[in-house]
Amino acid sequence: MIAVALAATFARKLGYIDGDAVTRLVIGLNGLMIAWIGNRIPKTFVPNARAQQANRVAGWSLVLSGLVYTGFFVFAPIQIAVIGGCGAIVAGMLVTFGYCLSLRKRKNAA
Repeated sequence: MIAVALAATFARKLGYIDGDAVTRLVIGLNGLMIAWIGNRIPKTFVPNARAQQANRVAGWSLVLSGLVYTGFFVFAPIQIAVIGGCGAIVAGMLVTFGYCLSLRKRKNAA
């Protein structure tokens, strides 16, 4: 990611791309990194079945929110991308947190 940021900055200095493209590229890569981390979460070993369920939901919500975040920064105006992208990440976190609370409630009810 650092190499891409440095290459984009160099390309901007040479006049190949503008500053807005550099910003979109670097921030869009952050969304792809969030999606990559979300893809890795379900693959980690946990001994508990409920923890495995929580990992799967966390993985899916991070992958989807990371891709939406990237999509906003690639296609939307910057002002809308900031609001929409951050909203997507917060929504993914809330889905994960809510699912973990529902698993806890089910455990206490059983």
